[in-house]
Amino acid sequence: MNKIKIESKYSPFPKPIALIGCLIDGKPNFMNIAWFNRMSMEPNQWMISMNKNHHTFQGIKENKTFSMNFPNNELVEKTDFCGLVSGRDFDKSQLFTIFYGDLKTAPLISDCPISVELEVIELIEKQNQMIIIGLVKNIYSEEKYLTNGELDPKKIQLLIFVKASPDGFYFNLGENIGQAWKIGKDYKVD
Repeated sequence: MNKIKIESKYSPFPKPIALIGCLIDGKPNFMNIAWFNRMSMEPNQWMISMNKNHHTFQGIKENKTFSMNFPNNELVEKTDFCGLVSGRDFDKSQLFTIFYGDLKTAPLISDCPISVELEVIELIEKQNQMIIIGLVKNIYSEEKYLTNGELDPKKIQLLIFVKASPDGFYFNLGENIGQAWKIGKDYKVD
């Protein structure tokens, strides 16, 4: 096998897309983001990274709360639009049905299969980027997205973002090919 060097600024690995929600001057605002991950299970901490000049960051910094809303196929155009247009120039709250959980400064999107409210526990500045660490307070979904009381990826149809070239693309999950922490138990080393 001959490996070749390819462009290093792209990230060919798939990432779910989230719509980050916050209040800015008392008004809900949303932006799409793929740069996030879970940091720990106990306590349940998640991390997002965004440019510190984003309008959304101002609301997060001001209120110390934010939401992460996970859109599906039905919201692909609205989700992409939220990444193209700044909340400084357009009222994105009119795009969605909004609700609030326990954190009254973290607007959540009813249209999304999963919505999460987080409280900021740390802000870390790296060059022009801000790493925002949030503590998960609550996760919301609907019965129609569950199977046997658990979230069902096939029912949810989360949007997956891949930027393996100058263009990025949205995908959905493929088929289930094996259960984590189980399928490898049958592997035999020669």
